[in-house]
Amino acid sequence: MNYGGNPELAAWFQAVDSDRSGRISANELQQALANGHWSRFSTEACRTLITLFDRDNSGTIDFNEFQQLYGFINQWRAAFQMYDRDNSQAIDGHELAQALVQMGYRLSPPTVNALCHKFATPGTMQITFDNFIVACVRLNKITNAFKSRDQSGVGQATFGYEDFLQLVVNSS
Repeated sequence: MNYGGNPELAAWFQAVDSDRSGRISANELQQALANGHWSRFSTEACRTLITLFDRDNSGTIDFNEFQQLYGFINQWRAAFQMYDRDNSQAIDGHELAQALVQMGYRLSPPTVNALCHKFATPGTMQITFDNFIVACVRLNKITNAFKSRDQSGVGQATFGYEDFLQLVVNSS
């Protein structure tokens, strides 16, 4: 297996590849990724990340895909740290609202609150780094799916119930 590029990243990949398959599963990735305060990324976040970078739909990523994933995570970490103004290693609803505005979303306070409830650690209203990534990836997918139905670009679309269900299921 060729691990060209960053030798430190190659060593990390090999350490995480516990079954020595040359590929990393979501469970193996979970062992490698941590939020602030050293909590592990959720299984859901790891599955989301694998899905984003798994070009051959194997359910795993190879070293090249891992390098891309690593760059992606670092970009999101920089964004997250910018919005985590109190340096708490989590963002609250107010910080989430600011992040979404900066990303170009114009959402009402009740919608931001619903997103916060959905992706926050239960009972805290605080969104960890991994859940911030999952929230932003899902919001982007759902937005793109909606825009494909919003032919005139006015923020409204008409579609049937089953079309709506397919849109939601395929975006999750």
